[in-house]
Amino acid sequence: MYIIVGLGNPGKKYDLTRHNVGFEAIDRLSEKFGISVNKLKYKALIGEGVIAGEKVILVKPQTYMNLSGETVKAICSFYQLPMENLIVIFDDVDTDFGKLRIRKKGSAGTHNGMRHIIYLLQQDNFPRIRIGIGRSLRLELKDFVLQKFSKSELNEMNETIDKVANAVECIIDEGADSAMNRYNG
Repeated sequence: MYIIVGLGNPGKKYDLTRHNVGFEAIDRLSEKFGISVNKLKYKALIGEGVIAGEKVILVKPQTYMNLSGETVKAICSFYQLPMENLIVIFDDVDTDFGKLRIRKKGSAGTHNGMRHIIYLLQQDNFPRIRIGIGRSLRLELKDFVLQKFSKSELNEMNETIDKVANAVECIIDEGADSAMNRYNG
């Protein structure tokens, strides 16, 4: 079994913002694999289904980004899965726009949601998919990540989110190394 968590903020006002690409990825996985993400449990919207022959739980924490660890810790504690069966998907200002950076473990970088997850789990040895949202030279970070995508950016990001769905399937089916070789950059 795999737990796949997409980070974002709940509420319509955050839809299609840079900080919510993790939620967008969960929505794409939901569509692609016919998994309804509509049960409220663990302070999250969740859905259970199958990807690449494995049972999965798709997760959209409803705690707001900086408290995402509450949801992840609760789910991981309940299911007692090995950490390599947790996949976290989130936005990254340190990765070029539209690029993916898949890692088997590592730091949170500048992402507060990931910091909270790592802090509460007390480990960082789980796969993660960073989605590059670029960086603004003129806006403060908090304003930039909550900004909606332009129409052209949205088109490019939709293609990137398709790659994320494929990368998740690859991680489950072939392992993180294979996904890193195929989808990084």
